[in-house]
Amino acid sequence: MNTSHILKHVRLTEKSNQLSSDFSQYTLEVRKDANKHVIADAVEKAFKVTVTRVHVAHYRGKNKRSRTGRPGLTSDYKKAIVTLKKGDKIELL
Repeated sequence: MNTSHILKHVRLTEKSNQLSSDFSQYTLEVRKDANKHVIADAVEKAFKVTVTRVHVAHYRGKNKRSRTGRPGLTSDYKKAIVTLKKGDKIELL
């Protein structure tokens, strides 16, 4: 698989910003069928850094209602928290 297909986007939240500044951990949304080894290789190739650890979490879509009252569902997604080698950094902006 191509690295651009595996990594969807970086999730920027208060918690992820705190993790990146304190522990050199970055939160990414990835494809649902990607495993830890594929995610680590994709991050290393895309950002030219060394990955030491990858944590993966699956999230189920939430139940929602539209304006007309019809039930719906948001999309499921997979989140990866990637820990980099000390001194490595991903420039986000």
